[in-house]
Amino acid sequence: MTGLEAQKKHILAAKTLSEIMRTSLGPKGMDKMIVSGDGDVTVTNDGATILDKMDVEDQVAKLMVQLSKSQDDEIGDGTTSVVVLAGALLEQAEKLLDKGIHPLRIAKGFEQAAEICIKHLESISETVEFTVEDTSKLVQTVVTTLGSKIVNKHKQKMAQVAVDAILAIADIERKDVNLDLIKIVSKVGGDLEDTRLIRGIVIDKDFSHPQMPKEVKNAKICILTIPFEPPKMKSKHEVLIQNVEQYKKLSLEEQSFFKNQIEALKKAGANMVICQWGFDDEANHLLYSNDLPAVRWVGGVEIELIAIATKGRIIPRFEEIMPEKLGYAGFVHELTFGTTKDRMLVIEECPNTRAVTILIRGGNKMLLEEVKRSLHDGLCVTRNLIRDNRIVYGGGSSEISCSIAVSKAAESITGVSQYAIRAFAEALNIIPISLSENSGLPGIKTLSFLQNQQETEKNHYLGVDCLSMGTNDMKKLHVVEPLSSKRSQILLATQVVKMVLKIDDVIKQGSF
Repeated sequence: MTGLEAQKKHILAAKTLSEIMRTSLGPKGMDKMIVSGDGDVTVTNDGATILDKMDVEDQVAKLMVQLSKSQDDEIGDGTTSVVVLAGALLEQAEKLLDKGIHPLRIAKGFEQAAEICIKHLESISETVEFTVEDTSKLVQTVVTTLGSKIVNKHKQKMAQVAVDAILAIADIERKDVNLDLIKIVSKVGGDLEDTRLIRGIVIDKDFSHPQMPKEVKNAKICILTIPFEPPKMKSKHEVLIQNVEQYKKLSLEEQSFFKNQIEALKKAGANMVICQWGFDDEANHLLYSNDLPAVRWVGGVEIELIAIATKGRIIPRFEEIMPEKLGYAGFVHELTFGTTKDRMLVIEECPNTRAVTILIRGGNKMLLEEVKRSLHDGLCVTRNLIRDNRIVYGGGSSEISCSIAVSKAAESITGVSQYAIRAFAEALNIIPISLSENSGLPGIKTLSFLQNQQETEKNHYLGVDCLSMGTNDMKKLHVVEPLSSKRSQILLATQVVKMVLKIDDVIKQGSF
């Protein structure tokens, strides 16, 4: 299969995937239930997750999956919109191919249109002013993002949690945000309203001995990556024990090794131990009898976060335990959940507040996973606004405005490129049409009404009233999106469409 026939096949695959994603767009978008081969069920309307979980075989459809993943990695939001837009662009490209226009001319025209579109977006964008004390504008933007998620009933609280978490770790002056410093922990039970931000670290562990104290104040924490046990020889060796005295002597040697370890901890001034590895009952009893609360089997990533938060050093040998290498936490305590025996350890009041944890509560595991994905989108949107605090208005208003601007620009361009630029403008309308249809409104009628309103009133804020609030002015409804997200959607979709249009043959390895 080559030439036009191959290109149409590629376009059909991409359009099919785009049509699946269209129904998930917007605050009234539907969720998808994805069942894996093992019977695991995922219910979500997050574009990147839907495409990632789908078993896609077509090579061009896989390109669309990668497109959504790129948007998720780069921006974190708009993963559904970017696929819908790419599908609409390819649909328009198919009509131009039928007219006999060369694929490369179409691709070039789309690139020109994308440039016009980006410039227009920047001209209609607004700047969001915020401070650490006044975060209302940031929260409004995150509320828009969470409006289409399963957490929309509690979107105000979730948005506040996401904004507070980002501002706790952000370097505002450098506009730098490291999302790795935010740990998201979920626990089945309770209500979504119980979700909260903890300015410290939460680990899904409890103290190693049931009689150890459940609270430690002014904790001087020794963070170890070595087990509490005698060292094991790396070469093959045998120890022959021929009588009781030899066995007792070996036992005393082991005990003295443990005692030396405990003494090293006490001498350094530690009053709590966090260990990456496990330890046996004898070591556990010695730690308990020496008033050293301990936590074992703490993962590598968690240990790093604890070290960052407490400003402690990760210690690989007992000989290296020193007072200056200990971490500090004002309050460490066990968190218990309802009537269950589930416990978690909370490390709070740390010297480095740039390491925080979001504790999510919910009725079941499936719900918790979706809330986690929703919060990730909220965190990414806040991060994007700190990097670039320009916004455009949602509800399809910016796409309609761009469509009008691109159509007008096409009038001044001669040649075949004009057809491609007009087609690009037509493709942009897919977003407001999809939002209208998903909200139970007539798509084409709503679009033509909004286009007329925008042109006559010169108002770029008019979009689809998805929630039936009685006004189409997105500025009044506070429906906002980061400019970086919208810009990324247009650029990524254009690049992928250009790539697809340039494919005229598929050569499988080993086919010759």
